[in-house]
Amino acid sequence: MRTSVERPGRVAVIGVGVLGACVGWNLSRQGAQVIFIDAGRPGEGVTNWSFSWVNASNKTVRRSYFDLNVAGMAAHRDLAGAIGPDSWWYPSGHLRWAGDPAAETKLLETAELLAGWDYGVEVCTGAEARRRLEPAVAIPGEVSVVFYPDEAWVHGRRLVGALVGLAVSAGAELRSGTAVRDIGTGADGGVRTVGLSDGSSLDVDVVVNAAGPGAAHVAGLVDRRLPVRREPGVVARVGCAQVPVHRPMHAPRIEIRPDGDGSVVLHSREVDALIDTGDESAELARLLHDMGRQVVPELGDSRVTGARVANRPVPADGFPSVGAVPSVPGYYEAVSHSGITLGPVIGRLLAAEILGGRRDAMLAEFRPERFRARTSHEPE
Repeated sequence: MRTSVERPGRVAVIGVGVLGACVGWNLSRQGAQVIFIDAGRPGEGVTNWSFSWVNASNKTVRRSYFDLNVAGMAAHRDLAGAIGPDSWWYPSGHLRWAGDPAAETKLLETAELLAGWDYGVEVCTGAEARRRLEPAVAIPGEVSVVFYPDEAWVHGRRLVGALVGLAVSAGAELRSGTAVRDIGTGADGGVRTVGLSDGSSLDVDVVVNAAGPGAAHVAGLVDRRLPVRREPGVVARVGCAQVPVHRPMHAPRIEIRPDGDGSVVLHSREVDALIDTGDESAELARLLHDMGRQVVPELGDSRVTGARVANRPVPADGFPSVGAVPSVPGYYEAVSHSGITLGPVIGRLLAAEILGGRRDAMLAEFRPERFRARTSHEPE
């Protein structure tokens, strides 16, 4: 059974968000013939409309998942060294504080757990955080604030642009503005062709499904069942003459970070919960803006410049689906929430698996085969 190519072959990467870009760049730099395929434009889907926070502090539900995210943080630092950090990499740390005693207790318990796992953690008061880190932020002076100095944020669209640009310069091909219509297989069940909505057909050795919210549909083209959650989220950008914050932060109701180019990004789980109530994205953005101004008063003169509701690519159990699908030789998945954090490490590990057959132990709990195959009587 063909589970990898013996030498660099022709690889179609479906979906050019941060995961697809990282996989494709790693393959291209090792000599594979990469074809990037995206129905839109690279980096302008979910990657451009996420909170884009590089972290492992929010990934403590399973130690293996935490470790994978720590590896993702380290891979970002390596990537910045390899391609340069300009315009996309911002290792400024992250602040978090709670709004009530029970939530504060839980926050401090998590901080203690992370410190025990050798993760960088500092605890200070709100007054100290304002004085030392964020003078424009209205943090109550007596609350406990947790600072994670090794965390960062990423300008996802710029990172994707840089990686795809480097890959194309090395010989990769970019097909943007065209969707995948079908995936043809051979007698052994392995992938052979990719048909596109523009009517063209590509002969390929490997397909990488990095299609984000469309990953379940792409999996279905090879009769593969990939169960995913529906988890929409709304992000707003506000423009301001001078960005008043220096790093990502989680306030009690709102998440805030700088975004470069005189703008700030806002997100809130509380507002996400309103998405299915019929409110338009403009109204959700107004709510986010109001919340943001309560935490950062200097945003009072800012204005919303854009907002988008995007479906997060989350496999049904909440964890990544990464690697080969043994029943479909030549087909691989790179589907995950937290793609910003995990992109560089998944890109490196999956490229090594595709080109050399090396199944890294770090991915052992996150392999696609944990989702059972579809049976003939099971509904779609």
